[in-house]
Amino acid sequence: MNNEMYDLIVIGGGAAGLMAAGVAAERGASVLVLEKNKEPGKKLKITGGGRCNIYNAEFDTKKLLENYGDAKKYLYSPFSQFAAEESKEFFHTIGLHTVVQARKRAFPYTEKAYDVFKVLEDYCKKHRVEFRTDTPVTRIDQENGQISGVLSKKERFYAQNYILSTGGHAAPETGSTGDGFKFLEKLGHTVHKPSPNIVPLTSNAQWIHRLAGTSLSFMKIRFIQDGKTHIRKTGKVLLTHFGISGPLILNSAQEVQELMHAGDVTGSIDLFPDTELNDVDRRIWRIFEQHKNKKVKNVIKELVPRTLGLELLAMLKIDIAETDVNEVSKESRKELAYLCKNLEFPITGTLGWDKAVIADGGVHLDEVDFKTMQSRKFSNLYLLGDILHINRPSGGFSLQLCWTTAWVAAQAIPLEKEKCKR
Repeated sequence: MNNEMYDLIVIGGGAAGLMAAGVAAERGASVLVLEKNKEPGKKLKITGGGRCNIYNAEFDTKKLLENYGDAKKYLYSPFSQFAAEESKEFFHTIGLHTVVQARKRAFPYTEKAYDVFKVLEDYCKKHRVEFRTDTPVTRIDQENGQISGVLSKKERFYAQNYILSTGGHAAPETGSTGDGFKFLEKLGHTVHKPSPNIVPLTSNAQWIHRLAGTSLSFMKIRFIQDGKTHIRKTGKVLLTHFGISGPLILNSAQEVQELMHAGDVTGSIDLFPDTELNDVDRRIWRIFEQHKNKKVKNVIKELVPRTLGLELLAMLKIDIAETDVNEVSKESRKELAYLCKNLEFPITGTLGWDKAVIADGGVHLDEVDFKTMQSRKFSNLYLLGDILHINRPSGGFSLQLCWTTAWVAAQAIPLEKEKCKR
């Protein structure tokens, strides 16, 4: 039995938990972080492939909030208190400088996610935050509309206030297994069922698997159902051994998953989005005219990357080993042009939780006071980051949600010394 009474217990030592713990401790709070892993920040250390897109440097808060979909109406208050510019200043103040790259994505200057964790850990230690690792919370108790304590390994911990920052379901190997959702449901909160949100899409098209590692830099992809195009995106697509990936695909996954609930979905790639079909055909004709006496397999690289071109020729059943350019029929040439504009393949699903960058799901937003991040059911419980049912794309928006909600909650927590002053 641990009889010490803390000002704040933070359940979950990830990005939001570390930020909230440090900020509250700097205000003078006695803070205990309970972390189920053997060390805090496990997911943060590998974020962004180890580079950590720490925030998005969109300093116009209204524009920034456009990336949070329907949740933006809830987020005006917290983001008016702490948004991208404040994140930049905060991290610079505690010793982490950032660099802004394409699409306003901000990274630590070293491009090492571990450095983000380290400055937050040092910040917490500087202000005497206490850590208990390898301490999974198994129960949160409540009494008379207040959280009264938490249980871990038969040991109880007590505080005046509690922060729940256990993350969602994405990357479960880091400890994000949805524990917070279970706690919230038992406490009577409404929790939306989670699904992988920013996640690669799978396909059983063998030509895609054979081209694993190929990046199609500027193209258009459509997602089709029952002959009708429902989703259009333009950008880069990475072909993989399981299907398709890359930022464009990751940020389209949620829409595609919703579409799949209604039936089969087909992807269609346009390799020449700025060129009409007839112009693609003429381009192929000109290439063929210039190389009449060569093997078609040696000429296709003038149109598209050679490995992709060989797959296109195979789809047309052209014998790439023997066929000369001048033997390709007009019909086959036009079919090749059509393929370049309509390269179709089935979408079979997603890679699931293990490969999800972000998952949706979480507490219903009407049950949170976003001015303080307090639960509307328990005034001494604060809900942060991935615990909230908020969809957002990749590009620094998820961590920004962590920083914002953590800072707001840490500032809102009442301290005994402040009560005495009043």
